[in-house]
Amino acid sequence: MRVSVLGLGYVGCVSAACLASLGHEVIGVDVNQVKVDLVNDGKAPVVEERIGELIAEVVRTGALRATRDVREAIMGSEVSLICVGTPSEPNGSLCTTYLERVTEEIGAAVAERGGRQTVVFRSTMLPGTCLNLLVPILEKYAGTAGVDFGVAVNPEFLREGTSVRDFFDPPKTVIGELDAASGDVVAALYEGLPGEVFRVPVPTAEAIKYADNAFHGLKIGFANELGAVCQALGVDSHQVMDVFLADRKLNISPAYLRPGFAFGGSCLPKDLRSLVYAAQRADVSVPILAHVLPSNADHLQRAVELVERTGKRKVGLFGLSFKPGTDDLRESPLVELAERLFGKGYDLKIYDANVSLSRLLGANREYIETRLPHLGQLLAESVDEVLEHAEVCLVGTKDPAVLSALPHGTGPMIVDLIRIPDADARRAEPGYVGLAW
Repeated sequence: MRVSVLGLGYVGCVSAACLASLGHEVIGVDVNQVKVDLVNDGKAPVVEERIGELIAEVVRTGALRATRDVREAIMGSEVSLICVGTPSEPNGSLCTTYLERVTEEIGAAVAERGGRQTVVFRSTMLPGTCLNLLVPILEKYAGTAGVDFGVAVNPEFLREGTSVRDFFDPPKTVIGELDAASGDVVAALYEGLPGEVFRVPVPTAEAIKYADNAFHGLKIGFANELGAVCQALGVDSHQVMDVFLADRKLNISPAYLRPGFAFGGSCLPKDLRSLVYAAQRADVSVPILAHVLPSNADHLQRAVELVERTGKRKVGLFGLSFKPGTDDLRESPLVELAERLFGKGYDLKIYDANVSLSRLLGANREYIETRLPHLGQLLAESVDEVLEHAEVCLVGTKDPAVLSALPHGTGPMIVDLIRIPDADARRAEPGYVGLAW
């Protein structure tokens, strides 16, 4: 394929050289004449493992050349990869100036050339940037997106220092496609490379890059904070993490990594509190660990606000224990939710098949008597009793009896706290809202 790569920084330079080595005919574009001259001389404008030899080879064979002229590049290509920078503004917002500028130039050149061009954004940008900002710029010049030209978002997962290796052995390939034809073009670019290919809506592709980078930052911060606490307590932090990382069932796994309701129970909250307290006593700052519980509380508050927005006063709550298959109410987020709603004067009915006031014993009973002493008058005997009472139902359990009884499109509004199995279908129905989806 004939490919233009706009922006010859780390991402653009590596993308251009690697695509050329795969057999594509590549034109690199950059506003910096020094970078253009270096590439045309067969030299890399960035310091990166293997990139020097790669550029020398593909320039020698004629598979890669560079120019400052966007119009020239568009005229000589059928697919364009935009790899310009999206730095932070002083207030932390995303700077899209370079994206907008190059998109204007591409749109004008595509309109002049005619024929279908596929414009592929590799630059990191927030969800909505492509469809709400960049596509209208292209359409101002070149017609209708998805008809007269293609659009896709193709985030990169290249680590500086190992980016060439990452290009040829990617963890995944993400193609955010405006239409199937646009996605087909991007898929063809990387044909033969390993790793799973995900073809998703454009905003999803934009968000995936942020999910990855936020989690990478969180992992590093978590490990560093835990290391500092371990050191203060006289523990070998690397030994701790060696064992932590060996757990592929709960730790390095998909476990707990799905948006849902707040966590609770007799372990996580108290252990986070004691760890943060130990850090504070040792004068170790742990802002990530210290904000996990406040973050959890904020997520619970979102559920309260969803109920408030309905304007309804009769509320049903399905689920009360802190997790399925138990009657343990200690630090259950659903108990906290019930307490807040009851305290705000909502007419509340609760059903949990595992919770019976007469069977609660010991610390479990003591906890609920302290937090929700009116539980006896709030508990319903059946799912139907709650449904008949409620104008809005909060679903915090995957109990089959509850799920099968939930109405579709009529009856009480449904606030889904756990992403019930048919959530995707229900999202199109009136009266359904998901907590974080």
